[in-house]
Amino acid sequence: MKKQAMAKVLITTSNFGQTEALNKLDYILNPYKRKLTTEELITLVKEHMPDYIIAGTENIDASALKSMKPYVKMISRCGTGMDNVDLSAAKELGIAVTNTPDAPTMPVAELALGIILDLLRKISFSDKNIRNGGFIKPMGNLLNNKTVGIIGCGRIGTHLAKLLQPFECIIIGCDNILKKHNIIQLTNFDELIAISDIITLHIPFTSENKYIIDGNVFYKMKKSAYLLNISRGGLVDEKALVNALEEGKIAGAGIDCFENEPYNGELIKFNNVVLTSHIGSYAEEARVRQELDSINNILGVL
Repeated sequence: MKKQAMAKVLITTSNFGQTEALNKLDYILNPYKRKLTTEELITLVKEHMPDYIIAGTENIDASALKSMKPYVKMISRCGTGMDNVDLSAAKELGIAVTNTPDAPTMPVAELALGIILDLLRKISFSDKNIRNGGFIKPMGNLLNNKTVGIIGCGRIGTHLAKLLQPFECIIIGCDNILKKHNIIQLTNFDELIAISDIITLHIPFTSENKYIIDGNVFYKMKKSAYLLNISRGGLVDEKALVNALEEGKIAGAGIDCFENEPYNGELIKFNNVVLTSHIGSYAEEARVRQELDSINNILGVL
């Protein structure tokens, strides 16, 4: 009896561990070791003709999906966000799309907490100052008793709220789906913006919430408030954020996701801004689980 060939999987995410579970698949790794362009993705699909794709954050638009149609049965997104995939086009073409929503919860929430503490206690600023020959002692603030506004109270927003509880913060949130929450006191967007000392975004990017934080929002924020975006680029109008920082409308910001990556814009000039290179889910333990979940999504179908 002829042995059935293993399913061929193209792994397009920029890096992927050599886990034992991969031995159950005939796999091809991303040869560029970086985020693919749409043209590179299409070329790789035509070259390898995979049955499945384990995708990263590369743009998978209608043109890329059409190139996959003859071969690809499913895209297993290694991550939680699926805004980089044209879901309506995928549905029309009969290509299933899955994600790994649980694995990034803890690392993203922990990074948010870390950046909040960094901004309040000016840790990165002090570190840079010493490395540049200074010894300034910047006066910081406590997280205790601060009002933290969480925009998006799903898995990540909820876990962040749990991490904040020992600091005895006032935790409020807004969410388009939830009507009540066990930990977070739900309110509307405008009130959250007006009263929060720290505002942190934990929502996917859609056309409806592009620039949900724009110039008008910065005018409504406290001058002592900090903004965090550890979700997706495009939620914050980066030009408006630069203007708000220059004019002192807010106290600072922590940004992990940018409209164009790698980032080399004006935000790098501010000492009251903490910048990270889209590392929200990049904790080793979480990355291993995320990769295993993306493989298991395929093995579950098989």
